[in-house]
Amino acid sequence: MTWFNKQSKLVQILLLLIPVVNWFTEIVVRWSTWLKKGGLIRLIVCVLVTIPSGIVIGWLDLLWVLLFGEFFLQ
Repeated sequence: MTWFNKQSKLVQILLLLIPVVNWFTEIVVRWSTWLKKGGLIRLIVCVLVTIPSGIVIGWLDLLWVLLFGEFFLQ
């Protein structure tokens, strides 16, 4: 999670804009956050992101990062 937050806003947006990279970034960031912080909601979001339809959550996160600077439900 920290490596993603240390990136510039432009790099974050680019990582979330490309569909396959978006999905991979989501998986890495979500699971690393869950390993550090735990929590049932984070676990549910991790599982939802891991399945191929998790790309939709990635697009939601793209908008969320643009507006608020962090992942949705993180």
